[in-house]
Amino acid sequence: MTETDKKLGWFGRLKQGLKKSSSALTEGITGIFTKKRLDASTLEELEDLLIMSDLGVAVSARVCDRLAKSRFDKQISAEEVQIALAEEIGDIMNDVARPLEIDGSHKPHVILMVGVNGAGKTTTIGKLAKQFKNQGKSVMLAAGDTFRAAAIEQLQIWGERNDVPVASGKEGCDAAGLAYDAIQEARDTNTDILMIDTAGRLQNKSHLMDELKKIIRVIKKFDDSAPHDTILILDATTGQNAVMQTEVFLELAGITGIIMTKLDGTARGGVLVACAEKFKLPIHAIGVGETIDDLQAFDPNDFSKMLVGVKIEQKQG
Repeated sequence: MTETDKKLGWFGRLKQGLKKSSSALTEGITGIFTKKRLDASTLEELEDLLIMSDLGVAVSARVCDRLAKSRFDKQISAEEVQIALAEEIGDIMNDVARPLEIDGSHKPHVILMVGVNGAGKTTTIGKLAKQFKNQGKSVMLAAGDTFRAAAIEQLQIWGERNDVPVASGKEGCDAAGLAYDAIQEARDTNTDILMIDTAGRLQNKSHLMDELKKIIRVIKKFDDSAPHDTILILDATTGQNAVMQTEVFLELAGITGIIMTKLDGTARGGVLVACAEKFKLPIHAIGVGETIDDLQAFDPNDFSKMLVGVKIEQKQG
């Protein structure tokens, strides 16, 4: 982490990370509501802006309906619109913000990590491993994306970096068999948490479906309640494709929660709101950078205000 990152703290890095998204929304709202009354035309412009900002049709319509009921044909400022938008987003996000909790009664607590290649799955696993270790938990990783040598190697690097064991095999080996061996080893060593990486080739959906189902079947041979979490890693830079990916992986693997990465590299952070509204799945964490500390539990109030450019008091840390 750079000295600048340390000075900023998580709050500052989140604000900086969401700057592209908030700037796009702020500029758009200011352009629409400069010395204007709220009429049908401005509402239509606002709805178009929100949809283009990847907030989704349902969320955009709700915000406009709310404004229409309270302020139609009245003078309204850009700041008032931003505050109303932040409140609406906050209501949606408060319902889904839920930290990732480890059930100590399971040894191991099995977390299946899914998502398309390039979304940041392996990196997120590495960051979570470090965080779990800092909490005093024992961790093991399994390189279940056996189709890519680079994915196996990357997870092994994270294992070395965090001093945690990594179950891996040769490129092309059976992912379900690897998962079986990993769970056996984790159980034998009384490991608290086992995180299993998986392949994410959506171009071959049927093959991916068969593979994930097989891995899940094998996991359930050890513990019928496992996997205890199936977490989808989404890349914010993909915009509305993130909604499509959630639909696919919900069908394939019965995902139980979401972590969104790369919010610092895009003006499309609103897609997290669209996913929350549509799927009502828990959002465990968000990532706004490459360092360990840039993956943090999701705070819906800070996120909603920063996303739309509402000023909030600087926090420490």
